[in-house]
Amino acid sequence: MNPKGEIPAAPGPDKGIQLLGVCREYPIADSKLAALDKVDLSVPPGQFLAIVGKSGSGKSTLLNMITGIDRPTAGEIRVGDQSLNDLPEGRLAKWRGRTAGVVFQFFQLMPTLTVLENVLLPMDLCGVWASGERDRRAKELLARMGVADQASKLPAALSGGQQQRAAIARALANDPAILAADEPTGNLDSASAESVFALFSDLARDGKTIILVTHDRDIARRAERIITLQDGRIVSDIRPGSGVSRE
Repeated sequence: MNPKGEIPAAPGPDKGIQLLGVCREYPIADSKLAALDKVDLSVPPGQFLAIVGKSGSGKSTLLNMITGIDRPTAGEIRVGDQSLNDLPEGRLAKWRGRTAGVVFQFFQLMPTLTVLENVLLPMDLCGVWASGERDRRAKELLARMGVADQASKLPAALSGGQQQRAAIARALANDPAILAADEPTGNLDSASAESVFALFSDLARDGKTIILVTHDRDIARRAERIITLQDGRIVSDIRPGSGVSRE
């Protein structure tokens, strides 16, 4: 329940994420490129999932399917009781704003807004939080990410690691059930990357579903589950330390 006393329009994915025969094709000249090819995937609530694979294997496309940034050519995507296929663009954007926070490799913070204003922006757009609560919540998120002292600065004044922490705070602004990150440590030094990964681990322990696209298998091995993509298909599905795998 949010501070307005209302239940947000897009509840958390209590039944997890389901992809059923998902395909995504892109036209290229006189042919088509199959970025995803009949992908079946089930992600239970609260799982920390890493997606790995070579460049062009379909990692980012899969993440875009799960978060509703892109739509499948065929197949179905369900999050909880909601089929994303059924949502028109406007409702899909609202669903995404409330349910799926996205973190990008190059941060994508608004350069003309302060760090605090960047975190406030998704709250202002979605209206999940009462206006009187937004400033407090944004500052609390920045404090949790360790960048509260950067709140009044523009993003360009921050280091890469600080910008990524601010981007995570922004992704968490509306308390989404899913946090999706596309190569979030790929542009960071090793110390900053370790710090960001630790934040994701903490969020997973708090019950967030974390989906991490990474080329770094050392980082991926620390996730609860790893799927490997090749040519748009899942070729392995393992759970490090559990002895459970599917090739």
